[in-house]
Amino acid sequence: MDTEKIVELKIQLQQWLNQAQDFVQAIPPAQLFAAIAALLFTVFLFLIIRLFKRGSSNTILLTGLSGSGKTVIFYQLRDGSSHQGTVTSMEPNEGTFTLHSETSKGKRKPLHLVDVPGHSRLRPKLDEFLSQAACIVFVIDAVEFLPNVRAASEYLYDILTKAIVVKKRIPLLLLCNKVDKVTAHTKDFIRKQLEKEIDKLRTSRTAVSSADVTNEYTLGVPGEAFVFSQCVNKVTVAEASGLTSDLSQLEQFIRECVNS
Repeated sequence: MDTEKIVELKIQLQQWLNQAQDFVQAIPPAQLFAAIAALLFTVFLFLIIRLFKRGSSNTILLTGLSGSGKTVIFYQLRDGSSHQGTVTSMEPNEGTFTLHSETSKGKRKPLHLVDVPGHSRLRPKLDEFLSQAACIVFVIDAVEFLPNVRAASEYLYDILTKAIVVKKRIPLLLLCNKVDKVTAHTKDFIRKQLEKEIDKLRTSRTAVSSADVTNEYTLGVPGEAFVFSQCVNKVTVAEASGLTSDLSQLEQFIRECVNS
């Protein structure tokens, strides 16, 4: 009995197939080609829209060494307040909001801001957010820069050589914070010192072993001194003062990465 049902089903399917072939053959070639073209265009448009939505992230990552002023900047961007003191967070500080400076400018696209802990043991948490990142803001203490230039350069080197940062060409801003202080270094001085230090790191790490799996990409051009302009992703430098709410250069960078 089961065999008979299978045979009947095959016959029915063959009849449907023949009817479908007859239907297609009855359609004028011009109409058939137009229908196929419309279908392909619809599929193509659907894929493009999905790709665009996937790439239009609103996540901003704040990172840098502990004490650089990331948390103060986070609160200034969120509600215009300064979070006094330095507290090493064990978890990322994050929130979704419109920039405080834009609250009176009408409807603007909300941002998802993530303040990633700067302690060396907590930095791997940055990897949890990189796939979502529209850009990275690397905050630097412009006052205490020289004592920390080596540590800052090592952390920055690790970020710039991460596979996802290179492949996605995630823009990175070197934000020199606390420039309101008299003893603060200029952004040009900080940029040049970081380039020199990273050039040393590039040479030493390449010489240690070609099997270093921590950094999947190398920086710069072989035989040339390293400069940030050699990076695949765009690296820019700006100044800010979290305590005095002078964040205009940072906000401009953010809005260039996250359209309103």
